[in-house]
Amino acid sequence: MSSRLADIFKDKELMARIQRKLPYLFSIAELESSRAGNVGMEVGSLREKIIVALLIYKFGEGNVETEIPVTEPEVDLKLYGQPVSIKTITRKGFAGVKLVWTVDTQKVREFRESYYPHCDILLVQINWDAEGGFYYLPLEVQRKVFREIGSERYIKLPKPGTNPRGIEIAKEALEALVTNNNSKVIEIFWQRTKIDYNPFKRWVDHWREE
Repeated sequence: MSSRLADIFKDKELMARIQRKLPYLFSIAELESSRAGNVGMEVGSLREKIIVALLIYKFGEGNVETEIPVTEPEVDLKLYGQPVSIKTITRKGFAGVKLVWTVDTQKVREFRESYYPHCDILLVQINWDAEGGFYYLPLEVQRKVFREIGSERYIKLPKPGTNPRGIEIAKEALEALVTNNNSKVIEIFWQRTKIDYNPFKRWVDHWREE
């Protein structure tokens, strides 16, 4: 495999660390972004930062580029100069993974006509109190599936008159990606941990500092 991301899935110590720590860290992310018991959409950005921090831990800060122009909407970082997209879903099955966050009719049409997979994907499937996983979907696997089933079956467009907030990878395509022999997975049991955590404490501490 061309990507260094595959190295994560050869490092048994790191894999065990991911299985152990990711549910805990994602629990903190939910507490950070919750209000009145409801998790806000900003949880996605916090989860992304947790995964970026994992890559910095593994590969070093100098090899992880996070200052990505807005002209590359699918790319969240570059690892050794290669683009990577981070995606998370909270569910049992494989659906609802966004390719791009737009519902503008013209942009949707343009996206469908021009889209071709162009970066590796790290996908985290969160399934609280059950099995989920941390997946690496290589670019070459995405392109293979895309060529085999075509764009109309690979891309799920938003239904007219609805507000689903984006264009998705179709369930059929995503299932083909995660089950491909060249994709990688770390299976995770998403055990919730009771955490005594105050999201305001660190900010209060800053105010207390002289």
